[in-house]
Amino acid sequence: MKRIFVPLLAAASLFTVASCSSDAGSSSATDTVTTPTDGPAAGTDEHAGGHIYSCPMHPEVTSTKAGDTCPKCGMNLEHTDLPASNGKAYQMKFTPIPMQLVAGQPAKLAFTPQETGNEAAPVPLAVVHEKKIHLIIVSKDLSQFYHEHPEYTAQGDYQVDYTFPKGGEFVLFQDYSPTGSSHQLGRQPVTVQGPKYAPVKFKNDDMSWEKDGYSATLAFDKPLNTGQLLGMKIVISKNGQPVTDLDNYLGALGHVVVISEDTERYLHVHPNDQADKGPAIGFNTNFEAPGLYRVFLQFNHAGKIHTGDFTINVKGPAAS
Repeated sequence: MKRIFVPLLAAASLFTVASCSSDAGSSSATDTVTTPTDGPAAGTDEHAGGHIYSCPMHPEVTSTKAGDTCPKCGMNLEHTDLPASNGKAYQMKFTPIPMQLVAGQPAKLAFTPQETGNEAAPVPLAVVHEKKIHLIIVSKDLSQFYHEHPEYTAQGDYQVDYTFPKGGEFVLFQDYSPTGSSHQLGRQPVTVQGPKYAPVKFKNDDMSWEKDGYSATLAFDKPLNTGQLLGMKIVISKNGQPVTDLDNYLGALGHVVVISEDTERYLHVHPNDQADKGPAIGFNTNFEAPGLYRVFLQFNHAGKIHTGDFTINVKGPAAS
């Protein structure tokens, strides 16, 4: 199985995102994360030594060995003899329709990927985990999480119909990969008018979740410190019995998105390869900065997508 927060944990690295301030109604809030990386050039000794394999989500991770997986997210490294980045920078233009978002009123969220400095040029996107854009919508307090998939339109943008359930502050993240380039992350804060949600303050670790008869537990194989590869395991049960017949969701047994308390760090994680269908799903991940994080799990069972949530506190590097 091929295993983007995002970057929701495929052992994905945390992306630091410099946010552009955007009120609801702004039509051009854009943010991009571009990972600079240069693969071995054709004709060089390094290139001649064998094929290059790189992670679709973390193109800076490369190997010359077939079958390797990314130590950050667990995705299979894919064969490429080309640099993982084409050297271009990208941004995502966001346009809400109508310009003023209001709770309870249907709206269209329109996204246009752009090449920075050449905004009029079309930017084709690659399909990653069955979609070209993974849109993550969270409330600023991280109590609400939604995963949508804008679709390409004749206008050259990507749109999705969406109704915000409550007013208040939200943050939109877009996972996408321009064809021939590296993974990008767009981020826009928005303000939604209308009756506001009651903010929740998360503080303590919460490694269990229950809803609709389902329960899930989250565990790590090491203490939660930065700067190390962590094995993460989530075990899913229903009515007290282990779930052993999970279905794939977007080409994977489960997806995890991790977002820092200040919403400036995002991690999208996908599961490791495994032969069974649960109840345990294994992931790999790491953290580059300490702090409180919210962990959102999505899994598919009995024809329905379920979303669980956890809270973790990550400490700095462990003492040597």
